[in-house]
Amino acid sequence: MRILLFTPPMTQLNTPYPATAYLTGFLRSRGFETRQADPALELVLRLFSREGLLNVAKAVETKLQSGKKLTGKKRWKPSVAVQHFMSHLPHYLRTVEPTIRFLQGRDSTLAMRIAGGDFLPEGPRMEAALAQFAPGDGGEGDALGWAFGVLGVQDRAKHLATLFLDDLADVIHDAVDEHFTLSRYGEKLAASVPTFDPLAAALLAPPSLVDELLREITVELVQRHRPTVIGLTVPFPGNVYGALRMAETIRALDPTIQIIMGGGYVNTELRSLTDPRIFDYVDFITLDDGERPLLCVLDLIQGRRNKDQLLRTYLKEDGRVVLKSSSLEHDIPLKDTGTPTYDGLPTDRYLSLLEMLNPMHRVWSDGRWNKLTLAHGCYWKSCNFCDISLDYIGVYEEQAADLIADRMVAMIDETGQSGFHFVDEAAPPKTLLALSERLLARDISCTWWGNVRFEKTFAQSQVAAKMRAAGCVAVSGGLEVASDRLLKLMNKGVTVEQVARVTHALSQAGILVHAYLMYGFPTQTVEETVDALERVRQLFAAGCITSAFWHRFSVTAHSPIGRDPARFGINLLPMPAVSFAHNDLDFEDPTGVDHDALGVALRKAVYNFMHGVGLDEDVRFWFDFPVPKTKVSRHLIRRALESRSSQRGQQ
Repeated sequence: MRILLFTPPMTQLNTPYPATAYLTGFLRSRGFETRQADPALELVLRLFSREGLLNVAKAVETKLQSGKKLTGKKRWKPSVAVQHFMSHLPHYLRTVEPTIRFLQGRDSTLAMRIAGGDFLPEGPRMEAALAQFAPGDGGEGDALGWAFGVLGVQDRAKHLATLFLDDLADVIHDAVDEHFTLSRYGEKLAASVPTFDPLAAALLAPPSLVDELLREITVELVQRHRPTVIGLTVPFPGNVYGALRMAETIRALDPTIQIIMGGGYVNTELRSLTDPRIFDYVDFITLDDGERPLLCVLDLIQGRRNKDQLLRTYLKEDGRVVLKSSSLEHDIPLKDTGTPTYDGLPTDRYLSLLEMLNPMHRVWSDGRWNKLTLAHGCYWKSCNFCDISLDYIGVYEEQAADLIADRMVAMIDETGQSGFHFVDEAAPPKTLLALSERLLARDISCTWWGNVRFEKTFAQSQVAAKMRAAGCVAVSGGLEVASDRLLKLMNKGVTVEQVARVTHALSQAGILVHAYLMYGFPTQTVEETVDALERVRQLFAAGCITSAFWHRFSVTAHSPIGRDPARFGINLLPMPAVSFAHNDLDFEDPTGVDHDALGVALRKAVYNFMHGVGLDEDVRFWFDFPVPKTKVSRHLIRRALESRSSQRGQQ
């Protein structure tokens, strides 16, 4: 049995998605011949090449020629990005491959030419971004211009090269394949779609250039590895279409290859699956943690067990979808899942991107990070907006600090890279503190970051200092609605003042802090939204947080709000019968607030705050329509921090 694992397009481009590394390490520890690949990276590298762009240009010409025969609305009109691309095609062809090499870290001297501003063609995205750096009247442009000016040559070049790729991605999306973006492929086809119909229609449509390249990559992978079993991990809706396109090719090449699909998307969205059409592409779909279900399926394929002895596995039986899950089977303890391995993945070919100049934002896209999980699930598992009914949140299991450190050392030895992203739902404070102590005691030099809850433990300066000394450079965590009333309603377990003290302690220790923010929560009023923005402004002004992002609240089927909406003052809207994906739920907000309009101002304000702009403005400045004056004291956060300092002094 030869097993091949991969994540279909698309995910981030700077580092491999960790699922295949986890499963490859586990399966090899159990004696299975297992290999892994990253077709998403290969797809991008083929598109963003001289040959790839020539093919894009041919596709544009074909569309233009076909459009000449049509009139009115049916006639295709190239976007501004496409027009610029075609007008400057020789310039793009000349620079695309050197730019890719630079972003891969293989041609650092090119930075001087890119940063000089005359090497890359300036498409619409680059032009719009560069306009923000022009001197102005002391506003946003001046602040961004200052930030750009103090960046080193390498960072300036990396930012411009990233904008260059963004422009090319827009061209591919606008002219070649409407499903394509740099981080998602066909996302709208799969996100909470109640039936398989959108995916079925897209898969029956003539393949695009992107589809053809993906088919070529799939054929090469099968021919190179000759697998008997293929595992597709599908973490997000933006991976589903690519997964099924690849499965379609595998089926045509060799129908005897068994195809297994799992991952985050499956776990959250396909728990009501009844449509058998997806099994025209795959043989098995596993839910939740993949190790034990995968072992059971492999035993079945080898004739060592029957279908009734599977664990949390969908398959087609007599034309119907059935879920097989034996009560005699149990998940593998986290300590026994083995050390993740990146063996087989092209770790020297990933692209380090600099999408935003904010120092915290770059950790998501810049540099290749080893991924590791400190604990399974969430130790809090009480937030009413979260999928706490599902195992990936609800089943909590810790690991010993020494075991984590051992795995880190093994991964450093294998990859030669000492950067780690801890991908926990929320890294437990006591585990982080214990790990920090072990890393220091064992003199393990590394750099790491991860997601936390803003617990009071982190407000202790000695805790933050120890984390920083052990290699922590950044954390992210949820402030969510930045309103004590709503934080209590969602059972978040923190207050705004607590978050202020925690984030300030972390920031003072030299750790970058990102705050996840939320708007449009049930019963949230306009006034509460304006007040939340004022609190966020003060957190930036006080140096508590480095960056933030506002997310629009959505109800999910597996959260307490989704299961009991009346308790939170909302009504779920009627939905069509579900036979495929089921996660996001439409609801009616009795407040009648236009949260989408508010969201525009919230995002604009935070974008400027992250660049040090507008921190002294009345928050009403960011809204294009009248909103109430905030009732929050302009000294709320300062007083919270002074109160903490006073308490420490008394101790």
